[in-house]
Amino acid sequence: MTAISLRVNGSARSLELEPEVSLLDALREHLGLTGTKKGCDQGACGACTVLADGERINSCLALAVQYDGREITTVEGLDHPLQEAFVRTDGFQCGYCTPGQLCSAVGMLAEHKEGMPSAVTEDVEESAELTDEEIRERMSGNLCRCGAYNGIVAAIKEVAE
Repeated sequence: MTAISLRVNGSARSLELEPEVSLLDALREHLGLTGTKKGCDQGACGACTVLADGERINSCLALAVQYDGREITTVEGLDHPLQEAFVRTDGFQCGYCTPGQLCSAVGMLAEHKEGMPSAVTEDVEESAELTDEEIRERMSGNLCRCGAYNGIVAAIKEVAE
């Protein structure tokens, strides 16, 4: 067993875990934060996306021990205008992917604000606007089986403006 300390949604949390426990399982099974979802458990769907020190990560691919001493934000700890925008724009249907979509969108907006390029970015400094194409590229790691992509893009654009 390994002792770790995390700051989760603003609260200090101490855990004793086997070293191979994923951050996702630590959050869900050891801390009872079930908002973060286990989809594919191999980093392909984005349902498990959380923020680690403000940066979006797939928690199913991260070992909890790697994040000892770090700030983790899950959907339970979010207080962001995107949440209301998702409701207004129908950015979810069944809701399973929504926690990961929200955490990813918060991280993505921060990345864009900092000038981080994406695969479709030609010149970040000249184009601060988030186009539909840019948003879709930046959110491409988060899948929605219901197909609520148009609402998700609309919510992100609304908040970005």
